[in-house]
Amino acid sequence: MGVLRLQLPTDPRWVNIVEKNIEEILTDHAWCEQKAATNAITIITNNSEHQDLVKDLLALAKEEIDHFEQVHNIIIKRGLKLGRERKDDYVNELYLYMKKSGDGSRVSGLVERLLFSAMIEARSCERFKVLSENIQDEELAVFYRDLMESEAGHYVTFITYARKYGVGIDVEKRWREWLAYEESIITNYGKGETIHG
Repeated sequence: MGVLRLQLPTDPRWVNIVEKNIEEILTDHAWCEQKAATNAITIITNNSEHQDLVKDLLALAKEEIDHFEQVHNIIIKRGLKLGRERKDDYVNELYLYMKKSGDGSRVSGLVERLLFSAMIEARSCERFKVLSENIQDEELAVFYRDLMESEAGHYVTFITYARKYGVGIDVEKRWREWLAYEESIITNYGKGETIHG
């Protein structure tokens, strides 16, 4: 699917499920943004010697927290409540794949974390596109269109740094393997009122 290279598109009928429980999708989305910010900070913490990466991921983390605030503001404006943090089975499956895929070196660990992050951003971007094009709620359609563009930028950031710092690793081959793995699990999702569910 274009620049994201995802192998399976989201069925637009997923939006029909989402529309039945807007409070749930907004709560899940808010926590996705918080986790994305935390993930960026974790990468910075473990790879602080790369000044350019630190600078760009600090900006990315701030943007993710800003998105969290934007979603929270929509929740408040609509008289809804931010629910408790949700478990994200899709991200957990990607995380386990990441953990078992590295060779134990710092370079491999960084590349795997960056590809894990790129994968989540790619699928989130695709889901936001589907939402923006299919949801009946005009405010949310515009909101998800804007966020889709932001997620695409985050995806590019992670892929770019994986290529830059993946010395001795065939990053393109690893990314193809990540795409194939994601294709193998995504068929289990798209049935719930969550961003990846």
